[in-house]
This record gives sequence, structure tokens and C-alpha cells, in this order.
Amino acid sequence: MKMPSFDYACPATLDEAVRLLAANDGAKVLSGGQSLLPLLAFRMAYPPLLVDIQKLPGLETIDVTANGLRVGARVRWCQIEQDARLATAHPLFQAMIDHVAHYQIRNRGTVGGSLAHADPSAEMPGVALVCDCEIVAIGQAGTRVIEAADFFVAALDTALAPDEIITEVRFPRWPPGRRWAFHEFARRKGDFAMAGVAVFFDLDGDGRIVDPHVGVIGAGETPLRLAAVEQLLAGSKLDDGLIARAKTLASDSVTPSSDIHASGDYRKSLVGTLTARALRDAGAPKESFVENAG
Repeated sequence: MKMPSFDYACPATLDEAVRLLAANDGAKVLSGGQSLLPLLAFRMAYPPLLVDIQKLPGLETIDVTANGLRVGARVRWCQIEQDARLATAHPLFQAMIDHVAHYQIRNRGTVGGSLAHADPSAEMPGVALVCDCEIVAIGQAGTRVIEAADFFVAALDTALAPDEIITEVRFPRWPPGRRWAFHEFARRKGDFAMAGVAVFFDLDGDGRIVDPHVGVIGAGETPLRLAAVEQLLAGSKLDDGLIARAKTLASDSVTPSSDIHASGDYRKSLVGTLTARALRDAGAPKESFVENAG
């Protein structure tokens, strides 16, 4: 289909970009375009103006600091794949990228674009939530820091104000020896996940789980944290019995809706299965993988 008509601007500064958004009701930010352009092509969005942020300085860097990661909003998936520092600085974040769409899309898609689009089946929103990220945005009122837990409001809806632009995402420090895994299931590699589960935790001197995080994509209107599963895991030693209980509890903790790709009951069961596999994987670290049907 043909796109609707719109005006286009490519500002050179953040201040100019914010002013354009504030002055044009319904204007949209164009970053990598991998989510927005299909919406335009299918006439699911009719912005009067696209504000292209490709010339804005300082949004395309990844900084590894003593406190964690600072990832610019215009950082592309391929940059994350190719950054050797992330294998130790944040392996879960880097491993997630292998599940994002296809090579061509990873060359254009951006971190900030995925967060702002807020597809509940997308990997980046899920990882931001499970990792307790902070999302930094700037608008006419100034800069504000939004906790990932407060950022995702509903499917394709966020806490961003109409004049705000995401500038960076902050990940907490990733300690050495942390156990983690990311598993998702899609019909074909690169498709949106029917469901996905991210898990990480630390171990104390007795081998008991400390500070467990369990996040899910594709099973609700937003990415989810499974607090009940986290409470079950905390202070326990990982064994087959604990994994079995976590699998059941994970399934019981979600109420996915049905669509043309899968029923809600199927997704509910899938969340439990992927949680069990992720916990086993985290307990005996090995390469993450994506299963493909057909």
C-alpha cells in the first residue's frame, strides 16, 4: 500500500527536534524506521510530520561504565551484536539480539525505536523490564528518567509524552558469574515470538539463588515480570523440583489472549515450558537458542 502524505524534518539538535514534536500534534519520531514505516504503509498511522533524528549527536554510542551500560537511543542492533565488550559487560543483552528479526532489519533497527514502539512481543522491551533499566527522555519540560517498570503502559503505548524523545537506556552493572538465559519460541527464526522468557540470578556461597529476575514477552499487553516465580526462586537451590514448581507457577501467572498465531492456552503453556528451559540453561550455562517450528 502507499503511505499517507506527511511532512518531513531532519533537525540537527535535540532542542529543535523537541520543538518540532511539540508544535505538530501527532508528529512521530523516525529512528531506524523498522516499526514506523510498516505502520505507515498499512495506513495504521497518519502522522502529519516525521522528525528524523539521524543527525542528532550523541545518540549512537554504547558506554561501559563501572555502574553499568549507557546505550544511546539510535544504537542499532548490529552494533550490539558486534561489540565485544558486551560478552562480559552484559551477555544477556547481547544474546537477545540474535532473536531480533533478520540481518537486514538488525542493520537499521534501533534500541530507542523498539522501546518507543513497545510491541509486547519484542525482545528489547522485555529485556529492559527484566533488567530494571532506566529510560532517559527529553522534552519541553526537560530531561526525565523513567523506570522500565513504569514505561510500558499497553500494547504500542508508553509513558512518553508527545514531545519527548528517548535519548538513552541505562542498564545496571552486570556482576561476574551471574547466571542467565534467554529463550523464545517463534514459527520461524526472526518472526515475533509467540512467547519468550529471560532469566538471571546470582548465587550465594551456599549455592542459593539471590536476586532472581524472570521476564516474559508475548504473553500480555506489555512485557511482564513474574514476581511470584521470582519469590519462589529466591533463597532456594536450583534443582528439578524447584524448576517444576517454577514452570507451573509461570504458566499460572500469565493470561495471554488468543490470535491467529496461537491460542491463549498455548501461550500460557509455552511460558511455563520456556521458564523451565531458561532455568535449566541458567543453572548449567550454555549457548542460548531460539526454537523454530516448521
